[in-house]
Amino acid sequence: MNRLLLQGLVVLVGTVVVGVVAVAGLSRIGATRWAEATAALHRQLDAAQAAPAAGRQFNAARDLDGLPPPVQRYLRAALTDGQRRVSSMDMAQTGTMDFGERTPRWLPFHATERATTDRPGFVWDAAVRMLPGVVVRVHDAYVAGEGRLHPAVFGLFSLADARDTGGALAQGELLHFLAEAPWYPTALLPGPNLRWEPVDDRSARVTLRDGATAVTMTFRFGDDGMVESMRAEARGRLVDGRSVPTVWEGRWTEYGVRDGMRVPLAGEVAWRLPEGLKPYWRGRVTRLDYTFED
Repeated sequence: MNRLLLQGLVVLVGTVVVGVVAVAGLSRIGATRWAEATAALHRQLDAAQAAPAAGRQFNAARDLDGLPPPVQRYLRAALTDGQRRVSSMDMAQTGTMDFGERTPRWLPFHATERATTDRPGFVWDAAVRMLPGVVVRVHDAYVAGEGRLHPAVFGLFSLADARDTGGALAQGELLHFLAEAPWYPTALLPGPNLRWEPVDDRSARVTLRDGATAVTMTFRFGDDGMVESMRAEARGRLVDGRSVPTVWEGRWTEYGVRDGMRVPLAGEVAWRLPEGLKPYWRGRVTRLDYTFED
């Protein structure tokens, strides 16, 4: 090996080592700062909760009266009499997301999520591996009536930081909360801010209100009575930097029993486009923990 080639290799190796060390340092700093930001969002989420009402245990004779038949079948299958209402849920997920605008580009992610039900809210905290050693961290949240979306490379360099109250983003995030309610099924019991309407023997329409923001979805139920799919007629989809109202659909599968409730452990979410269904999120639950009202 001649001297010039050896010198070139030494420079190349040194550059790679410096780059790896720099990326590792950014990753550590970003992870620490992102964890602090996530904890702050959790504190805001918890602080926004309303005081729970008394007598909140599930009672089929009382709580199902007047509901559409498929909703009654679902709640009887998902809950048992005396089930305490979920106050908060903490979960971990793994899966893949499609980041391709026109050509599919599925990338792996892992995430945690906290949801609260006395006032609807959640914080989804994900890490998406874009390239080897390069992670984009994402906060997708609905906190105290405000929708939030914040992706950042390494958790340090923001790609966007969107927030709104009462607008398209807040409505989209409240739809997110409602679509995931089969994970905390007592949140689907009727109340002052949640109303069911009949559609047919396998479907029902549910409307959820939080302050001035209200959203509506159609839930479809399977032969086993469980939520099979949900659909919103218009959720904002980002296309070339613009929010375009688009049909939004999801499916829940692999139901299991957790803390006495039947909940889905896998799912898929998609946009309904003129050319057909475009899935963009596929996930699986790896951990579920609940806090219940007394």
